[in-house]
Amino acid sequence: MPLALCAVVFAGLLAVALLAPLPFSVTYPGSTANVLGESDGEPVISITGAPVRDPEGELRMTTISATSPDTVVRLTDVISGYFADDRAVMPREAVYPVGDSTEEIREYNRGQMRESQDSAVTAALSYLGLDAGVVEVQLNSGDVGGPSAGLLFSLGIVELLDGDGDGGDLTGGQVIAGTGTIASDGTVGAVGGVPLKTQAAERDGATVFLVPRGECAEASATAPDGLRLMPVSTLRGAVEDLRALADGESVPSC
Repeated sequence: MPLALCAVVFAGLLAVALLAPLPFSVTYPGSTANVLGESDGEPVISITGAPVRDPEGELRMTTISATSPDTVVRLTDVISGYFADDRAVMPREAVYPVGDSTEEIREYNRGQMRESQDSAVTAALSYLGLDAGVVEVQLNSGDVGGPSAGLLFSLGIVELLDGDGDGGDLTGGQVIAGTGTIASDGTVGAVGGVPLKTQAAERDGATVFLVPRGECAEASATAPDGLRLMPVSTLRGAVEDLRALADGESVPSC
């Protein structure tokens, strides 16, 4: 009788564990967007006050998509996500760091994106030695929020205004993708969801992925075959490495 009772209790606890909602979100490879192109019919990067180039390659910012903050995630979802390559389970606070409602979260992400865009413009113009009072840059990120597109915005500005500095494309005509925050001084910072972003990049035609240096190991563990990972720490370093890559020279790899 005691053994039978224990079995019933264990089964009950197991059922509760399997059905109880957990503080996690399920994330997937999201959309990518060419910052040298358009979003919803409008240029992603609009520049006035200086001549703009017409590059042939692409610079694709990458995203992850996630279950909404009110989606119920259970133990079975966590276990299946652990063994899956096409999704990941992350603590909810890592995906939605502030707010209880969807609108609060969206507003927070929009604020993060605005700050990121300001830093991206400052870093790019400073790198090029241009006066922000003469050259005006406007960025259109569409529905994308958060700060992780900062590096790609800065590179896009550099590509449109200066290319490789020698009349050619910074991309070398290739599809380059990547992720990373950017500070006003050009420092590149880490982001989340890099393994999923590499999958999105490869899916959308990228052959090279720029990854914050501190996340090289995580990106390398699950990177798709044929996608070259290039570590970056600063905007200047990223530009120099892309120039070298376009010229067929040796560049760092994760």
